Amino acid sequence: MTAGTRSGSPLARGLDRMLTLDRDARAIEFEDAWWSWGRLAGIADAVAEAVPEPGAPVGVILRNTPWHVGVLLGVLLADGCVVTINPGLGVERVRSEIAGLELAGLAGTADDMATFGPDTGPGLRVVPDGTGEGAQVTRAESAPRVPAAPGVAVRMLTSGTTGPPKRVDLGADMLARTMEGAKHYESNRSREPVLRRGVAIVNAPLVHLGGLFRVVQCVLDGRSFVLLPRFEVERWAAAVRRHHPKTASLVPAALRMVLDSDLTRDDLSSLLSVVSGTAPLDPADAEAFTERFGVPVLTSYAATEFGGGVAGWNLADHREFAESKRGSVGRAHAGCGLRVVAPEGRELPAGEAGLLEVRPAQFGEDAPWIRTTDLARIDADGFLWIVGRADQTIIRGGFKVQPDQVRSALERHPAVRAAVVVGVPDARLGAVPVAVVETRPGRTLGREELLAHAREHLARYEVPVDVRFAGELPRTASGKVDLTAARELLGPLGEESG
Repeated sequence: MTAGTRSGSPLARGLDRMLTLDRDARAIEFEDAWWSWGRLAGIADAVAEAVPEPGAPVGVILRNTPWHVGVLLGVLLADGCVVTINPGLGVERVRSEIAGLELAGLAGTADDMATFGPDTGPGLRVVPDGTGEGAQVTRAESAPRVPAAPGVAVRMLTSGTTGPPKRVDLGADMLARTMEGAKHYESNRSREPVLRRGVAIVNAPLVHLGGLFRVVQCVLDGRSFVLLPRFEVERWAAAVRRHHPKTASLVPAALRMVLDSDLTRDDLSSLLSVVSGTAPLDPADAEAFTERFGVPVLTSYAATEFGGGVAGWNLADHREFAESKRGSVGRAHAGCGLRVVAPEGRELPAGEAGLLEVRPAQFGEDAPWIRTTDLARIDADGFLWIVGRADQTIIRGGFKVQPDQVRSALERHPAVRAAVVVGVPDARLGAVPVAVVETRPGRTLGREELLAHAREHLARYEVPVDVRFAGELPRTASGKVDLTAARELLGPLGEESG
């Protein structure tokens, strides 16, 4: 289908226009081979033709491959609703989730469909064709019609770091506005439909908003990109050396892995900045990264519920305010509103901590204020600090303990790669903080040494009552520590790491 012949949402038309600008040009580098825009468009067009109606919910068992990108784009081209399904959740959970979703279609590899797919259900099934370069579509002769979700582009699971994940609907118009807001980080903000020369690197999973967002953004911008199946330091660094991108994205866990590696400034010499989000990043890690590699780290604040970012740093702000606003996640994106309120809703003055409320620009002109569970403060210059979460506050004998503050103190120890702090019931005090710690490769650390370190940086009531060492902290697809899974690691406390 040629550009301009497809009707539908601005998002669908924008994707269609970019996919057909130059079908022979390079689009995605994957496993050391290039996929052209035409090859990608062939999969997308086949899927788009098969989507039964606008808003039809199509489940996609998403993996980081170009074929899955093509399927994702195809559903969006038809103004269908992409229902993201994470194969990393395990067979039983994925099967149960698919069975509970009302889907008009299901897409995935042949192996994934055999493993996860129900025997009955969606009338539309999409798998790779025999060449792996197209889409084989089958339709049931009769299948029950499922409710459509007009205007919803993506139905995505939240990360589920503090409890069971929930589905969030992201509208096509919202997604388009989110892409426009992302230009906050770019120097070239042209809307001209051209294929760009630079090559981006996508290392976030497509089942997470960060990965899906970045892929759609690259296509809308006409930018080719390297797609990594997962984040691996050497493969990521090789892509940076090969393509010389000016910016890259690293979640905090990945940034710490780079810090733990043998990479040098020469390896990352093309980078002018690194954007980091999805989870709290210790300012000390950001500063260590900048000192070692000479690359500023621009933190951001986003949530699936907002359809993307609502605040962040840019290079101009970083040059002027990096030292004086240490630990901030930046200022509101254009059109976004941020305010801090007391529990009863009264707006608090600059510098005072309370509950953060957000009015996302991507929700449109009449966007409501959305109350988060994040505790925050905003200074007179509009810079935002996230200081904890109201739903994770530990009340220890009447004193409030913010787990993120304790975590940050523990991660200052040179042997600690990452930590998580959770509250456990206590008959006398109500609840007490306990830490689960992942040490850096090749480092050993004892409980008493770490607790002595904690006492130097924390109030007495904030010091964890005990520590559990883990070889690796459990993480969600977005790289955040999974608090629910981390609790299961507590077990007998007081062991030493090896």
